[in-house]
Amino acid sequence: MTPHHGFTPFFTGDSYISPASKPDWLASALPTLTFYPKAIGVVWRASRQASSGRYDSRHWCESSLNIVRSLETVGCRLRVTGIEQLRKIDRPCIFIGNHMSTLETFVLPSLIMPWVEDLTFVVKRSLTEYPVFGHVMRSRNPVVVDRVNPREDLKTVMNEGGKRLAEGYSLVIFPQHTRTVQFDPTQFNSIGIKLALKNNVPVIPLALLTWAWSPGQLHKDYGPIIPSRTIHFAFGEPLHVSGRGTAEHQQIIDFIQGNLDNWHRQDSD
Repeated sequence: MTPHHGFTPFFTGDSYISPASKPDWLASALPTLTFYPKAIGVVWRASRQASSGRYDSRHWCESSLNIVRSLETVGCRLRVTGIEQLRKIDRPCIFIGNHMSTLETFVLPSLIMPWVEDLTFVVKRSLTEYPVFGHVMRSRNPVVVDRVNPREDLKTVMNEGGKRLAEGYSLVIFPQHTRTVQFDPTQFNSIGIKLALKNNVPVIPLALLTWAWSPGQLHKDYGPIIPSRTIHFAFGEPLHVSGRGTAEHQQIIDFIQGNLDNWHRQDSD
């Protein structure tokens, strides 16, 4: 498939591994304090563009890539597999994955955007109300849920998600109630499968391990950056949902759990 938005994807080939490079002494000694000023600068510039209506999909992808480079600058290593699955996308689709940290919200656009017509997330309302970052999130036309009433959230996702798909957007959905390092399949609902089934679009399994960006004590979104923890993303084969979607839902769970188990074994060797 030809990349969208008029630029060459940064992540080429079927996989990506961060180049081996040693951070400077300051980044090595203080990765968290080195990373966040860079990230804040990226978000601040994006927010100014978004608040004036000048922040489009290309800018979003570039901002995301700048976050990736900022992580690599302080010694974080990124490993991505399944990029070839993204090249198979020929219409709007739904990415369904586990949710672990703030990192994936920032990084996924640079991985996915070149291969889809447009992209947005299903997000909790608070992300659209943050100072500065809220401008960026709102500019991406997200599907906003309150995470208070599951029945109302389901209705919102089915209605608004269907509209986005009809408009050409692909969606990223994290079907967990909250971010967590430990993956619990019992807390992984089938809302993404239901949306795909209703709109006859494929789903792409997404597994991730992003605990290098750990939760903070004062604010969950902003915790220590731990470069020794490798950042992993894996995209699976597109699935076409049939019947009630039970089999596909289980396939996604198995894909996530299998990758997490494998990554933990690799990183412990």
